[in-house]
Amino acid sequence: MKEQALFCDGTASYVNPPQPAENETITLRFRTAKDDVDRVRLMTGVGGYDMKKESSSGEFDYYTINWRLNEEPFRYCFEIQDGDELCYYNKCGTSKEIVAFYEFVIVPGFSTPDWAKGAVMYQIFTDRFYNGDKTNDVESREYFYIGDYSRKVTDWNKYPDKMGVREFYGGDLQGVIDKLDYLQDLGVEVLYFNPLFVSPSNHKYDIQDYDYIDPHYGVIVEDGGEVLAEGVTENRLAAKYQKRTTDIKNLEASNQLFIKLVEELHRRGMRIILDGVFNHCGSFNKWMDRERIYENQEDYEPGAFISPDSPYRSYFRFFKEEPGNWPYNSNYDGWWGHDTLPKLNYEDSMKLENYILYIGRKWVSPPYNVDGWRLDVAADLGRSNEYNHQFWKKFREAVKDANPEAIILAEHYGDPSDWLQGDEWDTVMNYDAFMEPVTWFLTGMEKHSDEAREELRGNADNFVGSISHHMSNMLTPSLQVAMNELSNHDHSRFLTRTNHMVGRVEHLGPKAAEEYVNEAIMREAVAIQMTWVGAPTIYYGDEAGVCGFTDPDNRRTYPWGHENQELLNFHKEMIRIHKEHPALRTGSLNILSWDENVLAYGRFLGEDRIVAIINNRSELTEVTVPVWRVEVPIKCRMKRLIYSYSDGYTIEDEEYLVDEGEVVVNMGAHSALILGMKEA
Repeated sequence: MKEQALFCDGTASYVNPPQPAENETITLRFRTAKDDVDRVRLMTGVGGYDMKKESSSGEFDYYTINWRLNEEPFRYCFEIQDGDELCYYNKCGTSKEIVAFYEFVIVPGFSTPDWAKGAVMYQIFTDRFYNGDKTNDVESREYFYIGDYSRKVTDWNKYPDKMGVREFYGGDLQGVIDKLDYLQDLGVEVLYFNPLFVSPSNHKYDIQDYDYIDPHYGVIVEDGGEVLAEGVTENRLAAKYQKRTTDIKNLEASNQLFIKLVEELHRRGMRIILDGVFNHCGSFNKWMDRERIYENQEDYEPGAFISPDSPYRSYFRFFKEEPGNWPYNSNYDGWWGHDTLPKLNYEDSMKLENYILYIGRKWVSPPYNVDGWRLDVAADLGRSNEYNHQFWKKFREAVKDANPEAIILAEHYGDPSDWLQGDEWDTVMNYDAFMEPVTWFLTGMEKHSDEAREELRGNADNFVGSISHHMSNMLTPSLQVAMNELSNHDHSRFLTRTNHMVGRVEHLGPKAAEEYVNEAIMREAVAIQMTWVGAPTIYYGDEAGVCGFTDPDNRRTYPWGHENQELLNFHKEMIRIHKEHPALRTGSLNILSWDENVLAYGRFLGEDRIVAIINNRSELTEVTVPVWRVEVPIKCRMKRLIYSYSDGYTIEDEEYLVDEGEVVVNMGAHSALILGMKEA
């Protein structure tokens, strides 16, 4: 039996339709080498069923079977027999026995939006992207937060402070609108924003008002009041901040600007995802009002910190509830003990639950028409796993009812499979099944730059085993829309990881993040990112060569006018290749060969076949790749789409001979080669 020829996955080539409805009949396919096996059987929990040889093409036979689904998840694998030889095929390939953990799974009725499958996404940390409206900039001493005053940064190129939560560079939504031509030219299809709602921090994971875009990112039409005098730390006296963030005219004007942004994105054929922070809010939040921003304002009800009779009292869990603890009851539950991040008390407040579900619907509905949510610390919401799952089921129902094409994408570390059963999240930020394996393989660094493990650097066995295992925890529709990032606002910049410096900015200093970096390894990573299964997601500035240790250093400004042009152009070329090939959006993945610091894999869909070869060694290496396994003819020519090497890259045409199903290539140090089929 030619085991390397055996193949099946959950893509449209092997499951038709690939996202079936409940009680629908599907056709399953399985591939073997031509005239190589005696029997293929579909194995389910209730028995085995013979499959019929449907067709032959090239070096392969294709077996099929029709199967009627019901409402329950359908689990299966395949049994292949050739004489006395018997093996099974599951999500991780062949095995000698049935391994239930790695069985294929289809959830009838579960689908993810087609627009998000393989979409090129771009993450924007708004304050650091571009300042398009200087009239809405946060002023120095506009308010007091976590031990110091807000501060307006006047030097766009300044490194972020080590405790930079309250320093602002002035980036805003108008800045994004001004740079949409740049983003479209880069090839971006979806913008994902870190939180945009009213909040005192630059990261805005401490929401003050879920109903409105922060006027510091939006529009300030009504300004006035004074900043805090030196030595004054009470925000009830922060008149300018109160005017700017609570005046309904500013709030509504900011929402209108946001509508303008969304409409312009949609006009260009682009999409937008918002960040939803629903586990906790902020101490400035109007429901809590610990900072007494809203206390004496006519249009606002008293916050729960202010009064036990607040309509929001049940939104929070107070540990001391006697009337004598009010006004100004600071004995409440904070996320991880932070009193600036009050944890929302869902279990004791149906009113809160209903309101957050309303927020979930509101922003994906007219007139805002957002295309989805990224959910912050989604597994932490509530006080129990039981409630957490109940809530996300309700959230999915609410959001999908309002906008069936909206995506629900969660931040999650570890196995996400409990939430990816088809009735909660669509997918996740793909740490375990992308960012971590790629980072360990190419750099030997932990994603925060907190640790170096030389035994994992170039360890292809670990890469293949780890990424295959974690991908098996996700349904195919979830994998195809998973957010594949190399860097983001929570981890060190990937380019910095290539210098193998362990530590954080407070110990090493910001300049160290830029020293001894290896752009060739960065290009290797981008080549993988743009050819792997999922939605390749660029963290703003990665394409321009921005460096940085973990937050806040990873939140440096975009270097307008000082971009690394070669890296930027390489991104454009890789994005172009990604978008031109259907196989790179929804095609099958087959890992073809691997060795120390060497990896080759293919993506294939119909006549579109792509092969990626990565040489992470520091010397010239000859690599033999069995391209026949991705249905490349055994004798043909392939063409070079792009080749990245230690000193740059090229897209010049070059042909590669495929002989007996293999291609032999000489790979330079730290190189990446992407091959496509040469047209006849």
